[in-house]
Amino acid sequence: MTSRHTLGADVRRSVEELLAPVDDDLAAHYPGDRTDPQPVHTVYVSAADVDEQTPQSWGDEALRIADAASGVLGELADDDVVGIALERLRTNPIEDLRIDLEDGYGWRPDATEDADARRAGETLAAWTRQRPHAPRSAGVRAKGLGAVERSRGLRTLELVLDAAGGIPDGFVFTVPKLRDVRQVDAVNLLCAEFERVHGVPVGSLRYELQIEIPQAILGPDGSATVAEAVHRGAPRLSGLHYGTYDYSAACGIVSAQQSLAHPVADHAKNVMQAAAAQTGVWLSDGSTQVMPTGDDAQVAAALRRHHSLVLRSLERGYYQGWDMHPGHLITRWAAVTGFYRSAMPTAVTRLQSYFERRGGDVVDEPATAMSLALVVGRGLAAGAFTEDEVTAIAPQCTVTRLAQLRATGGALVDE
Repeated sequence: MTSRHTLGADVRRSVEELLAPVDDDLAAHYPGDRTDPQPVHTVYVSAADVDEQTPQSWGDEALRIADAASGVLGELADDDVVGIALERLRTNPIEDLRIDLEDGYGWRPDATEDADARRAGETLAAWTRQRPHAPRSAGVRAKGLGAVERSRGLRTLELVLDAAGGIPDGFVFTVPKLRDVRQVDAVNLLCAEFERVHGVPVGSLRYELQIEIPQAILGPDGSATVAEAVHRGAPRLSGLHYGTYDYSAACGIVSAQQSLAHPVADHAKNVMQAAAAQTGVWLSDGSTQVMPTGDDAQVAAALRRHHSLVLRSLERGYYQGWDMHPGHLITRWAAVTGFYRSAMPTAVTRLQSYFERRGGDVVDEPATAMSLALVVGRGLAAGAFTEDEVTAIAPQCTVTRLAQLRATGGALVDE
């Protein structure tokens, strides 16, 4: 029987004409999550202090601190988690590193910064030869695009890339103090020129925007500056990094209350999170200024504080953060490992039921299944557990099957 309400061909054609451009725009602006693993952290080291041995020396110092504070670690995590974290400190303690020539470096004579920029480039090139026992991604934070610092920042970037012999594999640079989306246009222009000069394919050079000024969140017309910046920066823009202390200070928060857990920080990161969602742009939380130094009580308090802040970020969907001291590596890896290990059994059990198309205590939809697969994938990438540990609980949750689920947006595909 033919329904008298069947849509005519002309109506269907009109609908397609209206919505096809919408489909194209959505696909371009929101391509989905990236498939390469996001680093769990970014370590910042001043260009005055960095050298080829920095990753290993940070790992060694972190192990020394961990040994002295073993009792505190035992409070924060179980033996399995602590063991995994300590092994990470021995083998590959830093996933992502920025050599800092901005706030953590300060203003120095031009000749001094020129020399440090060249040494930074040589160091970055050396790390590409030392992998996997060196950061798998690394770069620099030069001075920003404001009128006062712009010339110095551009010269520094030129010197870094020249000394590195071009654009090293895994290189990314951080653009601090974004205030206006037109600055993104300038960064794109610079990237294109650096690629031309160094003879690499278009799109090879990636950058992050550091959100540390309120104007980067809310523009003069009331729009979300960061949202427009994400789409103007695509596909070169790889990440948004929250700048804890500059942002808090600009909002008038007194120094004693400045923290990545302050409500103004949560508001900024909520906007960043929404702006970056499904774009493939990674989101990173900021840092804590409390270092695990001093007497035993001070070190213990700093380790507990950092561990709780990392867990807080992970629970809110900020899977990356800044580390500013070797001691932060201990609690970073302990918190990350513990978070994913505790989430894995429930996640893979639910996924097993989903793969088998059977119900349980929780009936999951495709979007939730994809989210569960992402959690397991992040845990595997961070080394929190192995594929064998996963499949011992849920035999169908292989790496291949999880990747397939993520690729289909959670939709099941029969094997």
